[in-house]
Amino acid sequence: MTIPANDNKPRLMTPKEAAAATTMSRVLLARMSKENRFPQPVQIGLKRIAYVRAEVDAWIETAIGARAAA
Repeated sequence: MTIPANDNKPRLMTPKEAAAATTMSRVLLARMSKENRFPQPVQIGLKRIAYVRAEVDAWIETAIGARAAA
């Protein structure tokens, strides 16, 4: 799936937004990131992280594709 360059969505998403997009908890996403099973977050502040929206969207598409292949 190709996403247009100017879709007016922010390039980063908060852990809460990533959790909503994947229907998983923020804790589970953090654990999966540490296990390299979900995209790594970007450190944007001393105590603030965000996920790259394109990477999360690609992860979701891969999960959907894996379901179809199984």
